Amino acid sequence: MSRRPGAGRAPSLPFLEPVDAHPRERVIAHMAASLLLEYPTQELRERHDLLRDTTGILSDDVAAAFAQFLDAVEPLDLDTQQAHYVETFDLRRRCALYLTYYAAGDTRRRGMALVTFVEAYRACGWEPPDDELPDHLPTVLELSGREPGPIADTLLGTHRAGIELLRSALHHARSPYANLLDAVCLTLPAIDDATAARFADLVASGPPSETVGLSAPLLPFPTVRSEVPA
Repeated sequence: MSRRPGAGRAPSLPFLEPVDAHPRERVIAHMAASLLLEYPTQELRERHDLLRDTTGILSDDVAAAFAQFLDAVEPLDLDTQQAHYVETFDLRRRCALYLTYYAAGDTRRRGMALVTFVEAYRACGWEPPDDELPDHLPTVLELSGREPGPIADTLLGTHRAGIELLRSALHHARSPYANLLDAVCLTLPAIDDATAARFADLVASGPPSETVGLSAPLLPFPTVRSEVPA
């Protein structure tokens, strides 16, 4: 099931109708997507059977999305999947896994957007990852899976237009990773009109490349437990 975005604008990919998922189901889906959206390794591929079994108990549409991804990548050898991953996520501007890129692009505003993610992690008692930017989608999904609640919800909701652009771009590229974005979006709330409008702007122009353009709101997290370093 799907519904079309806001009237007057018709992006190339309709939004998905969210499933009526139990909170535990969303936790499982976000943790599984977090793992499978990471750079593929042999160790990760050895966990595919476990992930297939774990996600197989989810709502039909969510389980099917995970199964379609696994069915598509398992026949590939590891080198081929790794090459596809790099070509998809590192070389395509609209397939970046970094959420602030869609809101701020390569602009000075992105630094402040990244600080918001650092504050969010610390508000949950986490330290930001040392080896990855804090807005990396797999890391945000791990936060949502391990610490479900309003902070993770705010990060995903604030950057929902970027997530939808990534999903649309992956489908356009015919990448099996599009199925993982389907699984995630099926477990998120329905798109509101403001997000639909931001998404339409992103489809038309892509992520900002200057210091003006689309801006997602940066929301404060007042329960931060320690200061963000300068």
